[in-house]
Amino acid sequence: MPSMTVLSTTAVPDHVRGALTRWMIEPAPGLYVGTLSARVRNELWRVVSASIGNGAAVLIHPEANEQGYVLRTAGERRRIPVDFDGLTLVAFRPEEYVEAADPPF
Repeated sequence: MPSMTVLSTTAVPDHVRGALTRWMIEPAPGLYVGTLSARVRNELWRVVSASIGNGAAVLIHPEANEQGYVLRTAGERRRIPVDFDGLTLVAFRPEEYVEAADPPF
């Protein structure tokens, strides 16, 4: 059964954005919303996470758990999901870790 899915992206390649707009609407830059089947959602997430490059993405969709949803991430972000006994919370990485992970340019 299709369910509402939210996908937020940062700095992803144009071909990924094009693939996402075939299945979802883009109400704000990098924010995609749609009603997708699990099969389509998983395939889109596979494409996004495989071609994320230096970008980042967050996927949220309903799930039969305590929170009622699942949070998936791809790419390097300062905010990371952490599981606490089945409850997903968001933790911040220290800024010095993020700066050390950034490639020097």
